[in-house]
Amino acid sequence: MRHLRLVKDDTSFDFFKHWKLWLGISGVMLVLAMVSFGVRGLNYGIDFMGGTTIRTESAQPVDVGAYRQAIDALGIGDSTISEVFDPSFGPEQNVAMVRIQAQDDEEAVTPETIAAVEAALQGVAPDIRFVSVESVGPKVSGELIQTAFLAVALAIGAVLVYIWLRFEWQFAVGAVLALVHDVLLTIGVFSEVGIRFDLSIIAALLTIVGYSLNDTVVVFDRVRENLIKYKKRPLKEVLNISINETLSRTIMTSLTTLLALFALFALGGDVIRGFVFAMIWGVFVGTYSSIFVASALLLWLGVKRDWSKPDAEAEANGTSKAKGPSAGASV
Repeated sequence: MRHLRLVKDDTSFDFFKHWKLWLGISGVMLVLAMVSFGVRGLNYGIDFMGGTTIRTESAQPVDVGAYRQAIDALGIGDSTISEVFDPSFGPEQNVAMVRIQAQDDEEAVTPETIAAVEAALQGVAPDIRFVSVESVGPKVSGELIQTAFLAVALAIGAVLVYIWLRFEWQFAVGAVLALVHDVLLTIGVFSEVGIRFDLSIIAALLTIVGYSLNDTVVVFDRVRENLIKYKKRPLKEVLNISINETLSRTIMTSLTTLLALFALFALGGDVIRGFVFAMIWGVFVGTYSSIFVASALLLWLGVKRDWSKPDAEAEANGTSKAKGPSAGASV
């Protein structure tokens, strides 16, 4: 039975021919991301800036353009409108979410502003009903910013400990720096593009950390096996062999994930579009970093390899067998 193969099993790409160039490119991209973040900042959503969310329901279809035009005429500042899709909704249930961001000179969206928004929407859809009104104050939103970034930092710290215990410190440093690279580039892209940054994006960042880590650990696990198998070969050659051996798995995993993400981006609606965009970017940058950042850092840091003399002589004679490292070995 024939199987579809996008990448041959016996590839022999030299991923480290220009490894210093790849690290340099990543360094420049990180600097640009941080400059954009420092100059432009992030387009924080209501979760982080405070504001009010109004859930509406009407019998007639939601016209997002008409809703937005009616609210923009009030001059109340930043607002977002998105239609909510749910298979459980009946034909008479057309639901929308209207988010109004608190103004800089106000502690929260005032009742008068909420009443004006409701009146404007009733002019567009006379039968509209306001199912719920929820507000987030500035104090709560400030706490959300702190806890969100703390969650990302703790996740990366836990990864550092996990990789350190499973492998060696060189592997841990390479993996964690690659994760920091992925997170910072994602933040830089959101800063530059201006896409709304809310709690769903924090969830995407944590998902990106997990995805990138999984890919990196697969490569590092093969590197560890090959360090034992090819004890006399240079580290650069062992890394190339390991990445080529896992390349088919990496490409197939990334492509199948992207197929689902692109479908969600096209059909999922505005509510999850920011999250899906972050995930699509994360798959690209996570795949890139596991090959060209984490592994290149491991090559730069070096890995100490000790083995007994008989094992080295056996390999020279072509009779060695892959086995665990000897006592005192660091792999």
